[in-house]
Amino acid sequence: MTWTQYYDPCGNQYLSALVASLPIFVLLGLLAIFHVKAQYAALAGLAVSMLIAIGVYQMPAKFAILAAANGAAYGLFPIGWIVLTAIFTYDISVVTGKFDVLKRSIASLADDRRIQVLLIAFSFGAFIEGAAGFGTPVAISAAMLIGLGFKPLPAAGLALIGNTAPVAFGALGTPLIALARVTELPLESLSMMVGRQLPLFSVIVPFWLIWAMTGWRGMLEVWPACLAAGLSFGIMQFVVSNYHGPWLVDVISAIVSIAALVALLRFWQPKTVWRFPDESAAIKEVAPSSRETWIAWLPWIILSILVFVWGLPQVKSQLNAWTKTEFAVPGLHLNVVRDQPVVSVPTPEKAIYEWNWLSATGTALFFASMISGLLLGLSPRKLAMLFLGTLQRTMTSLVTIAIMLAIGYTTRFSGLDASMGLAFAGTGFLFPFFSPLLGWLGVALTGSDTSSNVLFGNLQQITAERLGISPILAAAANSSGGVMGKMIDAQSIVVAGVATGQHGQEGTILRYVFMHSVALAILVGLVVAAQAYIVPQMIP
Repeated sequence: MTWTQYYDPCGNQYLSALVASLPIFVLLGLLAIFHVKAQYAALAGLAVSMLIAIGVYQMPAKFAILAAANGAAYGLFPIGWIVLTAIFTYDISVVTGKFDVLKRSIASLADDRRIQVLLIAFSFGAFIEGAAGFGTPVAISAAMLIGLGFKPLPAAGLALIGNTAPVAFGALGTPLIALARVTELPLESLSMMVGRQLPLFSVIVPFWLIWAMTGWRGMLEVWPACLAAGLSFGIMQFVVSNYHGPWLVDVISAIVSIAALVALLRFWQPKTVWRFPDESAAIKEVAPSSRETWIAWLPWIILSILVFVWGLPQVKSQLNAWTKTEFAVPGLHLNVVRDQPVVSVPTPEKAIYEWNWLSATGTALFFASMISGLLLGLSPRKLAMLFLGTLQRTMTSLVTIAIMLAIGYTTRFSGLDASMGLAFAGTGFLFPFFSPLLGWLGVALTGSDTSSNVLFGNLQQITAERLGISPILAAAANSSGGVMGKMIDAQSIVVAGVATGQHGQEGTILRYVFMHSVALAILVGLVVAAQAYIVPQMIP
């Protein structure tokens, strides 16, 4: 038994898109307006998506239930596994007392909160994004900021805003590799195009990050640091993406950005030390010894090395060869057919769950945690007890993540996402502006730039060709616009809440970042429109 998706059940594409968007309105509305806890808002959103999929889009109930179950399983593994092990690493650092030393090492370099945010939320977070992606940088950056003494809300919000410009090249280029696969467009051309869109935002985001935290005056006081971090990152992002490929863009750019910022701080410091209004003036921290600093950074150094090695295609392929197990979801795999005009020919949707436990990024984090804990003097029994404590503390949030992914998968397999996408595609001359917003919507729905590219890549390509616009430009815009949706997707919001101990405050975090996400997505739309109609020479 197969079922073919139908994208206009209401007889009007825009009305159908409005109905399809109701689960999003319910979820975000309950979170942001009515302050409902994330797990309950997610359950309500899932219920609405199931009702619309079955009652309006005529999806067989069996398929809807299986799609939701598949999404929930993916939410627990690998996404939930990443969150759990990232927080476990942080807990080890705290319990051993090394996080206090780490804080002193950063504070001695710059005890100004603005510089700390640039180092951790932007530059270091970009390195982790490049090596791992899939929620890892938000979890780690937010946890590090909270450990440095940041209040929970700004720690979560700033980690989310900082994790934007690097996302399209995250996880060693995975989003663009997936985009090339589904569109059959040249990977090198897609990498070049995104590398001619996002560097501008790599320069803007550090300024935006500090402005969001301190306002204009506070941002202007540290403009040299913002420029050093962003410009060095943006230049390398352009160079590597255009002359090498998508694989190492974030890793190289982040290392150069950190080096540029540290070099600047050797001969420049802000005139005043900025702290939060309710934060007492801190005594100037005495820098720990070199040995103490290396030991304190040990968990994060090991984590970075293992995550990077785990992400190398050769290593991942070998680990998968040893342990990877794939399950075709019974009753769902190839039984849902995606139809025209979303795809050029009717295509059965794959529903495969991968149990790649050894090659998973979370496993690299787990090994990093265990190695670090043993080197820092914790016994195996103490590590086991600490892990169980971390699991207990994050259990509700892990379940919430699973429900969020269940919504995303239900939306995808029922065709609700495609209805919304087709409404965007119907904008004609304005399509280049709305093309990135479609990617933004895709990431907000799925929590992943990779998933958004798989979801809407074909639709972007087909629509662009019909309108006489470069399909390279439109497909790349999906990924570039999608990065700005990363800060508001439910998965990232929950991850940030877990990392900062704000379970139940996800609506507050969403309100903190929502307008930043919308504004930056609109700016991407303007850039893409300019590339389509004013400077088409920028298109490879």
